[in-house]
Amino acid sequence: MPTESPVRRAAVSDAAVVAVLLDDFNREFDSPTPGPDWLTARLTVLLAGDDLVVLLAGEPAAGLAAISFRPGIWWDGPAALLDELYVRPELRNQRLGHALLEAACDLAAQRGAEYLEVNVDGVDTDARRFYEAHGFSHTEPGQSEPMYFYYRELAP
Repeated sequence: MPTESPVRRAAVSDAAVVAVLLDDFNREFDSPTPGPDWLTARLTVLLAGDDLVVLLAGEPAAGLAAISFRPGIWWDGPAALLDELYVRPELRNQRLGHALLEAACDLAAQRGAEYLEVNVDGVDTDARRFYEAHGFSHTEPGQSEPMYFYYRELAP
């Protein structure tokens, strides 16, 4: 069982740990996953750069936040997207998710991002409640219409 520890940035040497957490996340929700070996290879490359930052909580790591950064158009800082936030099921409700989300927000702000964006499935009421409790909104300030996320799969 992990002990309380501060959130830390994953290093390239953590690629396999991050891969297992991401694989477990997808399997928990019956989402496709290429498996930990493929993810480890991919994360070894990504964690060496600065466009993807993964934060880990717990020792051993029991949760993660993956944040992607890309150039912003409408401001000088980057656009920041919280790609994944995951805490092992048996350790939920112990504020690891809160610590990871706050650290992700702090990191995005330190890097000059105006917003931290996250996409949540409409039926995932627990995640929606979690993000809303942390100040996230699905409407723009002064507007009443919700925002939507669209995607289209592209054939290889």
